[in-house]
Amino acid sequence: MVDKKAQNQKSLEMAIQTLTQVAASPTTPKNIKKNLTDLITNLKSGQDPVSIRAANAISQIDDVTQDPNLPSYVRVTLWQAVSTLESIRD
Repeated sequence: MVDKKAQNQKSLEMAIQTLTQVAASPTTPKNIKKNLTDLITNLKSGQDPVSIRAANAISQIDDVTQDPNLPSYVRVTLWQAVSTLESIRD
């Protein structure tokens, strides 16, 4: 149980790091940066269990990737974050 919790926390931190890099990139559109900043804040909050925060983040990232102004390489990076978040299970 403790091992799974540590693994989930590590996956969450990796996803947050990836999202932070995308949000800090000068090539990311401002509206996407705002959405990602809000998303990172929600992931870092401890109000909900990790799995619920991850599921909510996946849904929000899916919405962000539908934006036609999003560069394709940013979209691929966001999908990598989704893949990391999908590994989080309770």
